[in-house]
Amino acid sequence: MKRKYILPLFLLVQIIFLRTLPYFSDFVEGFYSNNLYIRISHFSRNLLGKIPFSVGDCIYAILMISILSWFWKIRKTWKTDWKDHLLKMVGKISVFYFLFHLLWAFNYYREPLFQKMEIKREYSDADLLAFTKRLIVKTNEIQYQITKSDTAKIVFPYSQKESFRMILNGYDNLAKEHPYFKYKTLSVKKSLFSLPLTYMGFGGYLNPFTNEAQVNDLMPMYTFPLTTAHEMAHQIGFASENECNFIGVLASVKNDNLYYQYAGYSFTLSYCLSIWQHKDEKIFKALKKQVNIGILKNYQESWDFWKKYDTFIDEGFHFLWDSFLKSNNQKDGMESYSKFIDLTLNYYKTRKL
Repeated sequence: MKRKYILPLFLLVQIIFLRTLPYFSDFVEGFYSNNLYIRISHFSRNLLGKIPFSVGDCIYAILMISILSWFWKIRKTWKTDWKDHLLKMVGKISVFYFLFHLLWAFNYYREPLFQKMEIKREYSDADLLAFTKRLIVKTNEIQYQITKSDTAKIVFPYSQKESFRMILNGYDNLAKEHPYFKYKTLSVKKSLFSLPLTYMGFGGYLNPFTNEAQVNDLMPMYTFPLTTAHEMAHQIGFASENECNFIGVLASVKNDNLYYQYAGYSFTLSYCLSIWQHKDEKIFKALKKQVNIGILKNYQESWDFWKKYDTFIDEGFHFLWDSFLKSNNQKDGMESYSKFIDLTLNYYKTRKL
């Protein structure tokens, strides 16, 4: 067999292999997520964590320039040598695909968190209504504790660099109850691509090749802790978006700092209110009246921010991301982000908020 066919065939082998992995989640959980991946991620974060800028973003920039340069270089020979060029392209994708899964993405196929934590996923409208009312009371309470006024919005008093360090307190407290959420060696960076991320409609992402958590530094600061905690959940090996929202909420509300607790509770409340807005407008309006005006001002701040950058670009990227998630064992796609309410509601059914 000619060498030029080896890598393209390897891509086909990988695709077939990944189609079988959902049937072996216990093996992925034991061998990869709780063993090999922990070693890989700790090495990456120890190596790159103290570097003040995003190494992963720099690599992506160089990669994009290299791809454009390569296409420019072969433009004149594409018609005559298209087969060889196509094989080289697929070969590079094959290597990229292998590293993507080896360094992080096998976590898409691990044991679901609701099974690991023995949390039910089903809930009734009555459960949701009771949980939403509890959230309103708790979020109102924290907002008032901070501002001493129910009409003042929360203004986050810490810098972004301070915020990254302070979120560790929540993870430490969370790990005392659930050791598998232990986070070691901070490697969270402000993304060099924050403006493009904003136009794409994303608050952050994990670089799977460098294990750096990238956070969009243009967002309203009161949302910063939750977004950071979400990306850190990806770092410790949880790939599902609903699970990372759930872990991010827990790491925020279990923080000793009230601003971090507010980030977690207000985030969860906003999703519950959104569900009611689509489910029953009358109940939504009644619930909204119970929310402190200061909290609603923060929600408006976020809405105004994202609305300012709302174009066809984010719709296109959300479609691509939805397809990407569905192709990586997340059948709910973009809707999976809101599914964390299932976990959070049932987790707190027998616990105090």
